[in-house]
Amino acid sequence: MTDRKYPCYVLKKDAGGNWYWLYYAENREAIARSSESYVAKADCEASVRLLKNSGSAPVYSE
Repeated sequence: MTDRKYPCYVLKKDAGGNWYWLYYAENREAIARSSESYVAKADCEASVRLLKNSGSAPVYSE
């Protein structure tokens, strides 16, 4: 296993062989999971890129 730096995203495969991501906080706890699974790893990676690029998006409460 490689040394991981936290926070980080980790890509994994589910029981059906589809890809999903987990986001780990600095304390090494998983705090978020992708809302869907992806057939292609590239699609899972694209989902992570979307999140990483949304840092300046506003947050609303309802």
